[in-house]
Amino acid sequence: MSKALRLIGRRSKPLLKQEAATDGGTVNLEEYTASVTGYISKCIDDVTVSKTITTRPNQKPWMTPERIHGHFKDTGDTRRMWEGIQAITNYRKTPPSCDSDAILPDALNDFYARFEAQNNVAAEKSIPPQNDQVLCLTAADVRHTLRGVNPWKAAGPDNIPGRVLRECADQLADVLTDIFNISLSCAMVPTCFKTTTIVPVPKKPTVSCLNDYHPITLTSIIMKCFKRLVMRHTKTQLPSSLDPLQFAYRFNRSTDDAISTTLHLALTHLDKKGTYVRMLFIDFSSVFNTIVPQHLIGKLSLLGLNTSLCNWILDFLTGRPQSVQIGSSTSNTTTLSTGAP
Repeated sequence: MSKALRLIGRRSKPLLKQEAATDGGTVNLEEYTASVTGYISKCIDDVTVSKTITTRPNQKPWMTPERIHGHFKDTGDTRRMWEGIQAITNYRKTPPSCDSDAILPDALNDFYARFEAQNNVAAEKSIPPQNDQVLCLTAADVRHTLRGVNPWKAAGPDNIPGRVLRECADQLADVLTDIFNISLSCAMVPTCFKTTTIVPVPKKPTVSCLNDYHPITLTSIIMKCFKRLVMRHTKTQLPSSLDPLQFAYRFNRSTDDAISTTLHLALTHLDKKGTYVRMLFIDFSSVFNTIVPQHLIGKLSLLGLNTSLCNWILDFLTGRPQSVQIGSSTSNTTTLSTGAP
């Protein structure tokens, strides 16, 4: 795999860019990205070995006391530990299955896209000023991010698994850095990076309505790495005047911190004579599905983010193809410009 993908970073990258070039010599980002991801998929198909294994209900793993002791002794991998316990006990949890109704995928896709009709605000990019600085990523940063990919994460619609990105980070870093920087410079995100596939999972054994399905959104792992790099830069641009009591999406802060701080403030206040505390808890329903990109960009601009980065975020949030997949059935594709994947 590594030897095959090394061609991208040497001879194939200029050829792929040349194939994606327009008459004016500029690179067609959509074609360039499709060529690279297609080549990665081809390499995966060429080197991956498929094997069919038959297992039986009464089949137990061959275990000895020594192997069991060695499996659990001084292990820091909790995932491996629980996998061993499940293998020894033959534990199999059967998740609730989705209905095999042929129209269910389309019905769920329409349900998840129901907020699109409420968005009547046109998304318009702003013209960057002449002194606007475009974010430029380095191959070292991209390589470091690829090496940190969780290999157990499910692949997105491009079917490129995280294990390939992690194991072949050295071979893929240069070409992906090139794609990322072209995307940032022209404030465009390739459509294949914005495409999402939703796999619905029933919230309870008996489903009575569409809201009883929990949407599991699968997106490109390459795009997740790209977003992580942009997010890291974006956080450095935010002003220090942000609310100190905001705990969501802040480094080294968690829900436990929010609970502890709230309890501390309330109990400290109650220590004073004749005091009381009133608390209001608000839960926004489908909050991420109702984001209006144009309104969000206006707020990000007020926080100090430059125009080029705001335009890139706007492009990422608009024109997103979405479909729902249940088993072998896939819904029609809906293009969204509301919410966030």
